[in-house]
Formats: sequence, structure tokens, C-alpha cells
Amino acid sequence: MPQRSDQDSPWKIILEQYFPDCLSFFFPHVYHAIDWTRPYEFLDKELQQVVRDASLGRRFADKLVKVWLLDGQELWILLHLEVQGRKDTHFAERMYQYHYRIRDRYDRPVVSLAILCDTSPTWRPTTYEYNTLGCRVSFQFLSVKLLDYKQQWEHLEASDNPFATVVMAHLQAQATRHRPEDRKVQKFQLIRRLYEKGYQRQDIINLFLFIDWVMTLSGELEQAFWQELQQYEEARRMPYISSVERLGIEKGLEQGLEQGLKQGRQEILVAFLEARFGRLDRALQDLIPSLLQLPDREATQLVLQSSKEELIQRFSQG
Repeated sequence: MPQRSDQDSPWKIILEQYFPDCLSFFFPHVYHAIDWTRPYEFLDKELQQVVRDASLGRRFADKLVKVWLLDGQELWILLHLEVQGRKDTHFAERMYQYHYRIRDRYDRPVVSLAILCDTSPTWRPTTYEYNTLGCRVSFQFLSVKLLDYKQQWEHLEASDNPFATVVMAHLQAQATRHRPEDRKVQKFQLIRRLYEKGYQRQDIINLFLFIDWVMTLSGELEQAFWQELQQYEEARRMPYISSVERLGIEKGLEQGLEQGLKQGRQEILVAFLEARFGRLDRALQDLIPSLLQLPDREATQLVLQSSKEELIQRFSQG
């Protein structure tokens, strides 16, 4: 089965796209304490500064987000994603290091959360402690284990939360790692479920990209999957995903605009923007020079994952 070199990438993207849904699904008591009428903010620069200042080991899909509680208090949420397939004896210590360095550097209350995506049923870190000559430190963080959701499959299928789809895709990717034929079947069922649930076009594309990234197929199975998907979309008159595939950019997060380099980066970028948003107005045309200055993968990711308003806002802020 083909393997991705950066498995955390789709997680980072999906966390940004559906952050409130993530908290609602995995940490409902945290979700219900937040005032969602006030905008939340991803603090990427702050987190990068903390990591830059210390040797914290291998990094995974980490997010630092500023939210406001219902009582008016500002709160920083550290969401740390563990995607290894084996336990990491240094994980809890890394959670502690992130927490205290953020707290110390920025003097903000921090809540540390972890989503464990590994395959070990017994590895469940929630605390970090050390005790030297009576001087004791004890740190506790909140964590969930994706393996536990295997026993809640009916609940996942019934849920409209996007992260139910994310969890199902991740578990099926693990379960079918050595069963490519079964993976093709399960992948198509997950995609079909998006339509049957009545998701909007952009949500279907967003979730498809996650599913496609973690449930890779190869050779004839890949071709057969696309043929089946195209027939399904045509029957429903909803060519959401196959319209992207026909541009040759269906794997935008992996190959991106690199597929169109020989045709000219601007030409393929304009074609893709038109496929996503229709005829380009002045606002979108003005974005093209800025997009062309980005690395190919980053530009593709932005176009695939952003709404028109989000793209305009991003570049208006510099």
C-alpha cells in the first residue's frame, strides 16, 4: 500500500477547517465552555517561537488556538496530535514542555489536549510526573484514543460532525492496510456517505481530500475507484470531486500545481481557480500574483481548502 511521507499534513488542515467541530466531537465539555460568538485565532507564530527556542523532539500536528470562554476569560488551547503507529515514551514529557513554555513565555492560561491516533490499545498517556528529593511536578492533560471509536461505529455513521468521517477514515485506513481490495470498497462507502449525509460541496471536497490522503490506493484499484466515483457523481448530478480530478489536480496536497508546471504555472492556476469559483472576478484575479509567489504545494492547498472570502482575507492581511 502506498505510504505518505507526511501523514500529519491532512490532520493539520482538517483541524484548521473544522476546529469547533473537533472540540465538539472529542472534548465536548471544552467546546461548551467556549464563547463561539467571538472569533478564535490560530497562533502559529507563537507556537513556532516556542518550538524554535527549545529542542522538543519530533513535532506532530500541533495547533495553538486562542479562544474566549463564556465568562469572558481568554484561553489558549494547545491541541497536540500524535500520529505514530507505536507508543512514544517521550510524548507526555513533550506535552508538558509545550504547556509550560507557552505559559511561561506568554503568561496565558493553557489547556493541553491530545488526540492519539496510534495502533497500541494500551498506550494512553495523560500525565507527566517527576519527583526528586521531595520536589515533585505533576502535569495532567486531556486525551482521546481513536481506537476506542471502533466500538462506536454506529454512532460514527449516524453523526453529522465532520470528525466522525475523519475518525472513520483513519480507522479504516489502519484496518485495511494489508487489504487493498477492501480499502477500495471502504473508501468508496465513506465518500458516498458524504453525499447521503447532505454535506455541502466544499465540505465534501475537504473531507474527500482527507479520506483520499489517508486511504491511498494504487494502480488498477485507483483507476477503478475513480471510475466508480465518477459514475456515482454523474448519477446524482453532483460532479464535485470528479470535476477536480478532471483537471489532473485531484491529489493537490501531494502533487499540486507541479502537475501543470510544463503548461505554465499561471495557466493551470487560473484553470483551477475557475473550476473552484467559476468565472474570476477582479478580486480573484488580483490574488494570482500572490499565489504564484507561494510554493506549488502551498498554493494548491490554499485554493483547494479555502473559500473565496478566506483567500481574499488572507492576502489582504499580507
